[in-house]
Amino acid sequence: MEPISLPEPGIAAGNSSSVAQEKFHVLVGVTGSVAALKLPLLVAELLKIPALEVKVVTTERAKHFYNAQEIPVTLYGDEEEWQLWKGRSDPVLHIELRRWADLMVVAPLDANTLGKVANGICDNLLTCVIRAWDLSKPLLFCPAMNTAMWEHPITAHQVEQLKGFGYTEIPCVVKKLVCGDEGTENCCVGREVSEGDEWLCYVCQGDVFI
Repeated sequence: MEPISLPEPGIAAGNSSSVAQEKFHVLVGVTGSVAALKLPLLVAELLKIPALEVKVVTTERAKHFYNAQEIPVTLYGDEEEWQLWKGRSDPVLHIELRRWADLMVVAPLDANTLGKVANGICDNLLTCVIRAWDLSKPLLFCPAMNTAMWEHPITAHQVEQLKGFGYTEIPCVVKKLVCGDEGTENCCVGREVSEGDEWLCYVCQGDVFI
C-alpha cells in the first residue's frame, strides 16, 4: 500500500504541492502530564522554523491540559485511529504517521507512557506510532513527572531503555513544580512551569532538524 497524504483541515487531499512535499515533517506527541499545558507554545515555536510542517498525536489524558482550539495544526487521537480504518484495504493511521514524519518529539512524556514505551506496550495511537517508529529517524523525548516519581529507581532504568533504543532525551532543568515542590537537579518536571523554556529552545534549535 502506498503511503497516503494526511491533509490538514480545510485543504483538499489532491491539492498538495511540490513545495509542501519538500517540508520537514515533525510529529509532536503529547501525554498526560501537567506540562502538556505548554503544547500550544511548543507548536507555535516549531511553526516559526521555515519549511517545517507539524502534526500532533495526543493521548486522551493529555487533552485535559490544553485547549484543542489553540492548536493550529492537525491533532490526532485514538478516535481518529479507529475512524480511519474500516476494512482490510484501509490505511492504518499509526503506520501512515510514522511514514509521514521525519522526526518525532514526545513532549511531555509522562511516567505512565514512559513505562509503556520502555516495555513495548502499544495500547493507544501515540504508543503505536512509537512502537512502529523508523529507528533511522530521530525521536526525542522530554520526561515530565513529579519529583518523587522521577526519583524512583525504575524511572532511570526506563529512561536508559529508551536511550538504548536510539531515542534522544531532552536535557533536564530545575524549576518549581505546579504542585509546589522544588524539582531536584535532574528533575525534568520543572519544565511544567518553566519561565525560560530551555527544553523548548532545545527542541526548536536548528541542528535538531538536520
